[in-house]
Amino acid sequence: MTKTLFLFLFVAFSLTAAAQIKVSGVVYDEKNQPLPKVTVTLVGLAGTSITDENGKYTIQSRLSNFSLRYKLVGYKIETIKFSESKGAEIIKDIMLKPDVKELKAVKVTNKQNQLNNAQSINVVDIASLPTVSMNFEAILKTLPGVSTNNELSSQYNVRGGNFDENLIYVNDIEINRPILIRNGQQEGLSFINPDFVSSARFSAGGFNARYNDKLSSVLDVRYNKPDSNQYILTAGLMGISATAKTAFKNSHLLLGFRRKDNRNILGTQDTRGSYRPSFNDFQALYQHNFSSKFSINTLLNFNSGSFRLVPESRETQFGTINNPIRLKVDYEGQEIDNYYTYGGAVTGLFQPNKDVSVKWINSYFEIDERERFDIDGNYVFEEVDNNYGDGGFGPIRKNRGLGSYYSYARNSLKSTIASTELKIEHRVGKHDFTYGGRFEQAKYADRINEYSYIDSAGYILPANTNSFTFEDAIFSNNNLKINSISAYLQDSYAVSSKTDVQLGVRVNYNDLSGEVLVSPRFLMLYRPEEYKLWRFTAGIYRQAPSYRSIRDLDGSLFLDQKSQRSYNVSTGYDFAFNGLGTRLKFTSELYYKYADRMIPYVIDNVRIKYLATDVAKGHTYGADFSLGGELIKDLMSFFRVSFLSANQDVIGDSYLTRNAEGSNETIYPGYLRRPTDQRVNFSMFFQDRLFKSPTYKVHVNLLYGSRLPIGSPQIETYTDNFSIPAYRRVDIGFSNDFLDAEALKKPQFLSRYFSSVIAYAEVFNLLNINNTVSYLWLKDVNNVNYGIPNYLTGRQLNFKLIFKLKNK
Repeated sequence: MTKTLFLFLFVAFSLTAAAQIKVSGVVYDEKNQPLPKVTVTLVGLAGTSITDENGKYTIQSRLSNFSLRYKLVGYKIETIKFSESKGAEIIKDIMLKPDVKELKAVKVTNKQNQLNNAQSINVVDIASLPTVSMNFEAILKTLPGVSTNNELSSQYNVRGGNFDENLIYVNDIEINRPILIRNGQQEGLSFINPDFVSSARFSAGGFNARYNDKLSSVLDVRYNKPDSNQYILTAGLMGISATAKTAFKNSHLLLGFRRKDNRNILGTQDTRGSYRPSFNDFQALYQHNFSSKFSINTLLNFNSGSFRLVPESRETQFGTINNPIRLKVDYEGQEIDNYYTYGGAVTGLFQPNKDVSVKWINSYFEIDERERFDIDGNYVFEEVDNNYGDGGFGPIRKNRGLGSYYSYARNSLKSTIASTELKIEHRVGKHDFTYGGRFEQAKYADRINEYSYIDSAGYILPANTNSFTFEDAIFSNNNLKINSISAYLQDSYAVSSKTDVQLGVRVNYNDLSGEVLVSPRFLMLYRPEEYKLWRFTAGIYRQAPSYRSIRDLDGSLFLDQKSQRSYNVSTGYDFAFNGLGTRLKFTSELYYKYADRMIPYVIDNVRIKYLATDVAKGHTYGADFSLGGELIKDLMSFFRVSFLSANQDVIGDSYLTRNAEGSNETIYPGYLRRPTDQRVNFSMFFQDRLFKSPTYKVHVNLLYGSRLPIGSPQIETYTDNFSIPAYRRVDIGFSNDFLDAEALKKPQFLSRYFSSVIAYAEVFNLLNINNTVSYLWLKDVNNVNYGIPNYLTGRQLNFKLIFKLKNK
């Protein structure tokens, strides 16, 4: 694995780039005043620059024939075509004319959007990223600060936090996720439709006060108006999708349907049987502009997921080279899980003048989850001889015993979340204010009926009785309603031409904990030079109790739980420079988080199990680094490495053990690793061209995450002294756009109807590494507990086609 990693890095950084064309200049308004914050982009290519306070810009292109687009809210878009020789340096000054209609409706969000501790996501690369999940969130796992250990799941951990601590917004609408999902194979399609996304920003910490109260991160996604009518069809071995984007004179419409069926991927796991997954998502967005000052936006969504498994058998090899052990299981029964999410939001936007913007968001979502399984497994442990002669395992050396385990569940959870929110943005002189309030009501109806047992001796009935008690039995009926209200105020201010400051505060109250939560937040940006940026953030982040966090391991609700609180600081440095014949961007950030109140938890696959009645304190610190740029013309590649340490001390925890003298001794564990303490994460997304052709491309996605702490259910709760091995994965994809602008020969029958036809061939888990996501804990005949690894997916081929209809 290490050799492969260094090989990819060597190839990436040893490439010699062709001479580029450099275009620089100044962007003025009609009064010959320089315009800052103008976005300059290479049309249809990956390359962006933003003018500085003096209106200056510099951008580079590897192509001789290209176009530059100059865009600033309130001004008409200007597009200039260039045809130059390689290595040329061009000076091009541009004057932008005001768009009178747009100036009247211009939003005050420019400084608010630009002044944040977040990075832009290159949404163009989503389709090229080889991933088994088919979800937008897959690209987040390549970003600094994000941990990874499960390719089947769209969930992610950020800087030592769990995925309950992440915020997701689509057009300012907060998105929630199902609760009952136990493992990644049950996950379907996430809310975000990748074909709808026009822009996205991600903050791994230090986010500002206009975002809600969570501890870790924010993903802010925008579905915006399309530039023109677009129709996209994607079909592959794992599913299909169809998207229509239509722009009218005073409105626009987005329609999207996605279907996912990943049974081929799931079939590469150790458990053999009949997998029948079916996941569907339908979204529609319609916006009508009644005037230049008022518009209404409606977003509707229906998402369904069905997972059915009839397991037949399982065979897993584990142990060590010198002492290999084989587990064989024969199954009876089945698992059927169903998840439905439906709802939507209506947003009214009123802009009376260029300095005021008022947005009113009303949303309602309902999530209906059901899981049913009734599975009986009969297993045998065997020690086997190593037989290196034939490259495999030899005969059985010792039988460790027979046993069985049984799992049963009839669980259901219905969640309804309704909210109304007012957001106001107001420019007063040099100050950009944003403030607002939100009311939310969440209702939960939870029915739990599940139990399991492990029998390592073939006999579980106690003597002199006709019944027996299951160790892991949960029976509960919970109904809960939570009302919460929050408000925020934020001011963004330019102290000088090089320094911007943002001050904000959030106030939150919910009737579950009865607390008033106050969260002040601070951000400062300093630009000593055009391509250098220093960032500093500080703030107090709070997270109120949720239904998931107050539900204890036995299914009961701990209604006296109080909010979690974390004190966060970070400093970052970004630097853009010329190197390897291209323009590169280096980003870095150091951070420290101290939490004086956390709710401890354990993680089982993708389910978080909170220890609701306990409280912990802890600290997390680390560093994130990334480097990206067009190593190959018009193809972005980026590399990142993250380091962290996340520890916690559960207050008052202790357990008894026997010392060397044979007497009992009380142990106070103190600070231990958190379940998300993944010390090192590395990722690489590298793109190249094949066969010296402009249309054939290769896309490599490499992920590495160091081992994670985990403990046996039979061991004391706070002594996670085992580890899940490091996560290592390489996915590779090959693509060809038959109608690429630089294609030497284009099929006429395709060019007649389509603007683009791209074929992808992908190999998932190229090195066929067995990555462990969790453990199945079983006992042998001597009552010795074993952790049998539950492996993720193996090597698998995939093919897909993307058709984009020609706009006539």
